[in-house]
Amino acid sequence: MFQPDDILYEDNHLLVVNKHCGDLVQPDPSGESALEDQIKAYLKQRDAKPGAVFLGVVHRIDRPVSGAVLFAKTSKALVRLNEMLREGRIRKVYWALTEARPDPESGELRHYILRDGRTNRSRAFDVPKGDAKEARLHYETIGAGTRYTLVEVELLTGRHHQIRAQLAKIGCPIRGDLKYGARRSLPDGGISLHSRRVEFDHPVRHEPVSVTAPVPAGDNLWACFESIR
Repeated sequence: MFQPDDILYEDNHLLVVNKHCGDLVQPDPSGESALEDQIKAYLKQRDAKPGAVFLGVVHRIDRPVSGAVLFAKTSKALVRLNEMLREGRIRKVYWALTEARPDPESGELRHYILRDGRTNRSRAFDVPKGDAKEARLHYETIGAGTRYTLVEVELLTGRHHQIRAQLAKIGCPIRGDLKYGARRSLPDGGISLHSRRVEFDHPVRHEPVSVTAPVPAGDNLWACFESIR
């Protein structure tokens, strides 16, 4: 559930929140409370707004994933941020704890992602296949322990479960991600994939903005990797 301390950045036009594992970003057919509605309710009460609160979701991250999520507080900001997202002008950097060390330790992955709506799973192929969409990311190994490796990923495209599917394809499933080949689940049902940083030019002030999200609290492995970076 959202807490005011989860706000990492806020001004009159936008807001960045550190999402918890398991939280929905937007409402879905399950009817469960979503981050979008929780933030609206908080802003309405905090700012004593008499009418409806505007809040636009600029990008989403999967339910078991944690980290920075960008919202627009005005329609002007939403239109401009959506345009920036389409043009690749919002830099999204993730941290992943993988069960194997990538070989080579850095590089660019290029696959073709095919989504299966029935299983809510994506498969990565080396060559074009049917309706599969091209997926690209850059990765770098930035830390390693005895069982897990910290990999920093910059998304170059935005496909369904892209990071999860592409890392699994090269034999590096993400800790806790049973759907993509991890050995075991995590107690909270999340996976060790974290939206670490978002960077962009402010849609109104045209100044550079960079927001870093602390790793999930209470996870000693995350805390250990964060402390050495």
